[in-house]
Amino acid sequence: MKEFYFKCIVCEHEFEKKDVEYTCPLCGENLEVMYEYKKIKKNFSKKNLSKNNNKTIWRYIDLLPVEDNNVLTKIQLYNSPLIRSINVSQIVGIKNLFFKDDTKLASGSLKDRASAIVVAYGLQNNKEKIVTASTGNAGCALACISAMVGIRPEIYVPHTAPLNKLIQMTVYGAKIYKVEGSYDDCYDKVLNLCLEDKKYFNRSTGINPFTREGKKTVSLEIWEQMSYTVPDIIFVSIGDGNIISGVWKGFKDLYELGLIEKLPILIGVQSKLSNAIFLTLKKIEQKFYSNKNKKYSKSIKEILQNTKIQKVEAKTVADSISVNFPRDAYAALKSIIESGGYVIEVDDTKIINSIKTLASKEGLFCEPAAATSFAGMMEVVKYSDEIKNKTVVVLITGHGLKDVKTIMASYKNLSS
Repeated sequence: MKEFYFKCIVCEHEFEKKDVEYTCPLCGENLEVMYEYKKIKKNFSKKNLSKNNNKTIWRYIDLLPVEDNNVLTKIQLYNSPLIRSINVSQIVGIKNLFFKDDTKLASGSLKDRASAIVVAYGLQNNKEKIVTASTGNAGCALACISAMVGIRPEIYVPHTAPLNKLIQMTVYGAKIYKVEGSYDDCYDKVLNLCLEDKKYFNRSTGINPFTREGKKTVSLEIWEQMSYTVPDIIFVSIGDGNIISGVWKGFKDLYELGLIEKLPILIGVQSKLSNAIFLTLKKIEQKFYSNKNKKYSKSIKEILQNTKIQKVEAKTVADSISVNFPRDAYAALKSIIESGGYVIEVDDTKIINSIKTLASKEGLFCEPAAATSFAGMMEVVKYSDEIKNKTVVVLITGHGLKDVKTIMASYKNLSS
């Protein structure tokens, strides 16, 4: 198997892959997959990519923790488009505004990327019982990718999961368990199941380090689609924190390989009704950030080790980012701080309005969680003239047909 090792996000200890499976055995926090970048440089280059006709995520196989075998040939996950804004750019005054449209992926969300890596890794390591906790999209993604390779996953969802997503999982052939409770309750059930039965492979976001490896492919695509350059700013919706840390991991890998000379600023966006990472970063800034010196007083390692994640009671209509206790919060916070970025919060009304704006002005129909990143960009542009001169990418992470009920409720003529 391909050589890689694990590094703890918080305590930064390193481990061989044979010694751990999910989380850090020393502090219990999440792990990051790391590579011997000097070895990868030989094959992973602009020249080789330009000659590569493979249009799936497996064009990045040299920078992924899986092997090139028959499992990968079955998982047909093609690259998503990077779309230059037609109308919104003129409205907000950002000349170089782009949307990374992951609604075009196989199950309609960015989470297909994570499931592709988890399923491929699992099957290549004799783990055929794959299970996940999900508010919907992760379950749909796992069900879709599993169908491609002929396995039936188990998915635990909160009883409030959108019907459209439940239908999608069912049609793909997944085994679904509804839980009377929140996503966090589902997460704990799956965690306990996997502790009791080692035959299960836990795909749940946060605990499984390979989900971040899948999500980082969105950054590799953006880099290629922008002619091997990096945007100045990327807006990302945040729920459990795994997507934004995946975005950062992709660009950090490129930086380590010497393929880029700068890194983007990440701006995370949360609903005010599910804002655990926003509140946690606010506490960090109050305690460790100096406005006078414009820098943090401690190292990121020290900051994370001395920070407790703020827990909330999530009630947002954006179900995919509705999380009480974000399971990949430290990775998200580390990514944001390292990038020189920040987190903003928006109310649910602005999220719903952003769905309408994107659909009516750009022809992009996305679900509430996906529109949250756009809602954040629309807020920032109100008070920042500087952003108008930047190259900006907004991640659109999930299709609007995944949560029709929420969107219908905002249209009186549709819901009556």
